Amino acid sequence: MRDAVQLDELDFALLDTLHTDPKIGALELSRRLRVARATVSARLRRLEESGIIAGYEPRLDLAAAGFEVQAFVTMEIVQGALEAITDVLEAIPGVLEAFATTGAGDILCRIAADSHLGLQQTLIELNRSSIVARSTSVMVLSEVVRYRAMPLLRTLQPGKTAKAPAYRR
Repeated sequence: MRDAVQLDELDFALLDTLHTDPKIGALELSRRLRVARATVSARLRRLEESGIIAGYEPRLDLAAAGFEVQAFVTMEIVQGALEAITDVLEAIPGVLEAFATTGAGDILCRIAADSHLGLQQTLIELNRSSIVARSTSVMVLSEVVRYRAMPLLRTLQPGKTAKAPAYRR
């Protein structure tokens, strides 16, 4: 497990700006935040290396691409088969993400399909595996809160900004 990185106000400003304008470049970031471009580059590199910035891939709207049906599936798997179920789930294109969980089920995954029939076929494919003992699915009707991280990050107490004098408050 990694040590938590101490974020300061400049880090939060960088993350907020990237969150609202993900296609922004380092030069424009430096202009908006009134810090040197080298400072922005160094901060971004530190946030990337620490794992706080995990990637820059676009957020895809699956419904716009034709995959309007989504469900969450809770699976009970045979004892000790966590690594094997990973291979099974990664082989199914409709599996968007999966998590090992506590509680009644062992795995919670989100799946998407182009239709209810497509969803049924994905569920059948999931249950074909001898690793899956039982599954329960719950249909998604609509997204109420979109994935977000900044409100949680904002609960951290920012450290002092060590450099970037133009940014100090």
